[in-house]
Amino acid sequence: MSHTLTTKLQPGTQAPDFTLPDAEGKPTSLADYRGKNVIVYFYPEAATPGCTTEACDFRDSLESLQGSGYEVLGVSPDAPEKLAHFTGDFALTFPLLADEDHSVALAYGAWGEKLRDGEVTEGIVRSTVVLDPEGKVKLAQYQVKAQGHVAALKETLGV
Repeated sequence: MSHTLTTKLQPGTQAPDFTLPDAEGKPTSLADYRGKNVIVYFYPEAATPGCTTEACDFRDSLESLQGSGYEVLGVSPDAPEKLAHFTGDFALTFPLLADEDHSVALAYGAWGEKLRDGEVTEGIVRSTVVLDPEGKVKLAQYQVKAQGHVAALKETLGV
């Protein structure tokens, strides 16, 4: 266990920029989304039960989120090939990004120790960060639950 300390992002601070490959391996940059509100959510592993629930909830809410001016980006440590299967298997309609070295998760405070099956492990802490059009943090939520998270987030955002 590396005991890497991550700093959680605070509202009003500038979010770290990043460029990560999407499910097709195409580089996607946060800078591509300047001028838009962006929901960046971090999830532990594609195609696992909780991550599938959360991704499908974002998929099912995408129209209302986009209609209110929000774009969605999902980030996990999975390889692009795994993300491509996840996207295809569940008809996901927003970009999933591969953070294989978890550097972006670290920068966003979404990497750390967590309890899994009674053991302390290190990995993605399910988190959501909402950015304003200038790339500043509007909202940062850590250790969220997959079930019901998107509905609660929409309520918080007034969507």
